[in-house]
Amino acid sequence: MTVPVEHCISCGGQLEIRELHCRECDITIRGRFPMEGGGPFTQLTDDQLAFLHLFVTSRGNMSDVERSLGVSYPTVRAKLDDLIAALEPGEHATETATATALSRDDVMARVSNGELSVDEAMELLASLPAQND
Repeated sequence: MTVPVEHCISCGGQLEIRELHCRECDITIRGRFPMEGGGPFTQLTDDQLAFLHLFVTSRGNMSDVERSLGVSYPTVRAKLDDLIAALEPGEHATETATATALSRDDVMARVSNGELSVDEAMELLASLPAQND
């Protein structure tokens, strides 16, 4: 995978593009060109990109992702929340992560629908914050 270099390997400063070259006609354009335009995916780590690839090729099926990675549902959920936070930095990411958190009723519904096994549900329920009933 090719990853753009954005920071100086010597001092850590922000790099800028100063020259563009056409291989076809051998023209060179010099100036200051921003390193923008890659979109939010250019900011993802290799692990996040690998998870995104697996998630998309699994068509978002969390059980398939669990099996492929050999991890539990809460681990997959945490990886997904991390990916969402990386794609939507700032307050919106926190709102998204909070909005996507599962409740006890959500977990029980997933067990009822066959999306989670009882063992997976028990592990997930144990990771949920205690409710004040």
